[in-house]
Amino acid sequence: MTSDSRSTPPPTDLAEAAWRAHGNAYVPYSRFPVGAAVRTDRGEVFAGANIENASYGLGRCAEQSAIQAMASAGGRRIEEVVVVSSADDPASPCGACRQVLFEFGPDARVWLVNEAGAWRATSVRELLPDAFELPRPEERSGGGGSP
Repeated sequence: MTSDSRSTPPPTDLAEAAWRAHGNAYVPYSRFPVGAAVRTDRGEVFAGANIENASYGLGRCAEQSAIQAMASAGGRRIEEVVVVSSADDPASPCGACRQVLFEFGPDARVWLVNEAGAWRATSVRELLPDAFELPRPEERSGGGGSP
């Protein structure tokens, strides 16, 4: 896969954070490590790796690990995402991760990168054009913070 000539390369700091997380992936079953890093609207960077479990459904993808770290630290909006893997072609987020990315960054720019240095630039909206979406509590009439 070749680079997308319509965009700039992945941000170096995000790619480096994602590769560091990639090195910490816990993948004894799939042997398919993935790392991800997100940048918030405040410029903070959070990274995560995929973490597997013998009970497969309890595993966590790298994108979700990074977003959970961000949200746990108080972040709520994602501006940029880098996902790295050892795949021959840059690996794209799974459907569940696309929906979680949409929750925190529907307009975020996304770079998919592999070890050979190939990358593809896209966006969350391009990855999930018909995302499931509910009005946020602050957008509902009548105010209030709970559904």
